[in-house]
Amino acid sequence: MNSLEWTPHLTVATIIERDGRFLLVEEYADGDDLVYNQPAGHLDEHETLAAAAIRETLEETAWEVDVNTIVGIYYWTHPRGETFVRTCFAGTALHHHLDQPLDHGIQRAVWLTREEIALLGPRLRSPMVLRCIDDYLAGKRYPLDFFSYL
Repeated sequence: MNSLEWTPHLTVATIIERDGRFLLVEEYADGDDLVYNQPAGHLDEHETLAAAAIRETLEETAWEVDVNTIVGIYYWTHPRGETFVRTCFAGTALHHHLDQPLDHGIQRAVWLTREEIALLGPRLRSPMVLRCIDDYLAGKRYPLDFFSYL
C-alpha cells in the first residue's frame, strides 16, 4: 500500500464511570465477533470531537452524557493493517433513555468493573479499551480546549 492509499480512522470514545463501574458496549465487530468496547465511533463531517463522543455514546448505549476532559489520544494498528487514532474523553452519565434503540450491531450496554473488563482479554475490541481505562484510573486528564478548531 502506498502512502496515498493509507487513511487512518479518526475515532472517539468515552470513559463513563459510575460507582466503580465503566459503561461499555457489547457489539458485533467484523461481522461475527462479539466484543466489548467503550462507546466509540467515527467523527461526522463538521462535528467536534467532543460532540462526536457525546453522540456516539447516546447512539450506542442510550445514555445521555456530558464530557469534561480528554483522557488521551491513542494510535493503534489492527493486525489486519487498519490504523486507528482514538481520542478518549471522560464524562458523566446524565440520563438513560430506556426506550431508545441502540445502533446496528450493538447488543447491549453494560457496566463493568476494571477487573471484569481485564478478564475479557481477547474479547476486548482492541487494546485501547483497557489502556484508556487504566490511563483514566491513573488520573490522566487534559482540558477540552486541548484541541483548536480553526
